[in-house]
Amino acid sequence: MNGWRESLAAFGRIGLESFGGPAAQIAVMHRVAVEERKWVDDASFQAALGFCTLLPGPEAMQVATWLGWARHGTLGALAAGLLFVLPGAVVMLALSAAWAVGGDVSWVTAAFAGLQAAVLAVVVEALVRLGRRALKRGVDRGIAVAAFLALAAFGIPFPVIVLTAAVVGWVVGSPAKGGREVPRPAVGGTLWTFGAGLIVWWLPYIPLRLALGAEARAVELFEFMSGAAVVTFGGAYAVLAHTATESVARGWLLPNEMAVGLGLAETTPGPLILVLEFVAFQAGFRSDSGLGPWAGGTLGAAVALWATFAPCFVWILAGAPWISYARTVAAWNAAIAGISAAVVGVVAHLGLWFLTHVWFSRTSAWTWGPLNAVVPDVSSWDLPATSVSVIACVALLRWHVPMIPLLAGGLVVGLLRGAIG
Repeated sequence: MNGWRESLAAFGRIGLESFGGPAAQIAVMHRVAVEERKWVDDASFQAALGFCTLLPGPEAMQVATWLGWARHGTLGALAAGLLFVLPGAVVMLALSAAWAVGGDVSWVTAAFAGLQAAVLAVVVEALVRLGRRALKRGVDRGIAVAAFLALAAFGIPFPVIVLTAAVVGWVVGSPAKGGREVPRPAVGGTLWTFGAGLIVWWLPYIPLRLALGAEARAVELFEFMSGAAVVTFGGAYAVLAHTATESVARGWLLPNEMAVGLGLAETTPGPLILVLEFVAFQAGFRSDSGLGPWAGGTLGAAVALWATFAPCFVWILAGAPWISYARTVAAWNAAIAGISAAVVGVVAHLGLWFLTHVWFSRTSAWTWGPLNAVVPDVSSWDLPATSVSVIACVALLRWHVPMIPLLAGGLVVGLLRGAIG
């Protein structure tokens, strides 16, 4: 029982501190699970991260689910995954409702602007930690730089970068086998788990369709979100363009509302893909299904959460036993080394993205031949936001200030700035 109590407290802490996108979230998980609690070793964590990076859906949530599985099996996986998602889902539900009724969420924007400035320090810390562990060879540093340039300068899709890094890592080096020898998981057991997971995933669809009809908004949302869940390689940004276009075309959102939802998702705890909860709430709130706006919106949000995150549990519960086994395969370890190096480049690009959008209020796209980059407008430089980021970096990296006080400080600064205009 004590082990469960410790685990639940730690997973709850991770869920509450999961600001700043997958890189910062994974850094928090590594600090808690590897450095502080020593639940798993670094090699196992990196192997799991590499595996989750190859899956569709939010990789940070999947890593959290794997940590729960490594600690307590299936029940641990369910607990860890739910605790990672629920804090942000509750906040997003409240903000979605406020927006739907024309509420003023400007104070939220102001508060979370300060929070974002502090979160930049978390991303920088993640970059430092990951770089120390993953960039041990010249080829690793080369992969990291190439991944950064591919994203920042050429806009190459994330799945292409990850798969290329895996192939390069496999070709140029073969690290020794890692960990103790473990038996090969039974293929039949994996298939049974996968099949049972698919059934559970789609089980709510049948009563929804029977009770509401094939044309109901909740049924339409279930089909759309479930389809998005299996194609979101590279995280939430991979599906945002498709979701934005479809949501406006179907009449779920106004053209500018996707940006509102994305802004809220970027600054609340949990995975960025929670923007789909915002989309589904607005769609259900505005539907004429006969349920009423509040019931329709809440049902839409619940459907989006289920269809988005249930597949993540399926992938992890079916694939987790293979992660430990794969560590005994030298070729797999070589591929994971390449992926780990590429992740450093991805985190560096995330840091640049945060810096560009937090320190400057206006940006523009710049293209020249194959080059495609986002350039800040220097005249829109935000000195207070920059100051918060620099102070937060010093506090975190030099003074090792705990995460919650650090983020709370940024939140307070944002509120004060909003109050004084």
